[in-house]
Amino acid sequence: MALLITKKCINCDMCEPECPNEAISMGDSIYEINSDKCTECVGHYETPTCQKVCPIPNTILQDPAHVETEEQLWDKFVLMHHADKLQTE
Repeated sequence: MALLITKKCINCDMCEPECPNEAISMGDSIYEINSDKCTECVGHYETPTCQKVCPIPNTILQDPAHVETEEQLWDKFVLMHHADKLQTE
């Protein structure tokens, strides 16, 4: 599932540059995660880097509105970063 930045966010600017999918951007008042781009760092890292660098505990959580399996996250990663290498039949 994609991740979600909660209202605990203090806009410290730590998470945005760490996202390998460029899924994090400034929203109206706090940073937001684009669920179409978030793979929870599957394909890049073992754990989500945004959660690692966030100084406020429990600020970046799994988004229950965007439930995805590990396989779906992997497929999203492949399409975003390796679509040019996929063969069409």
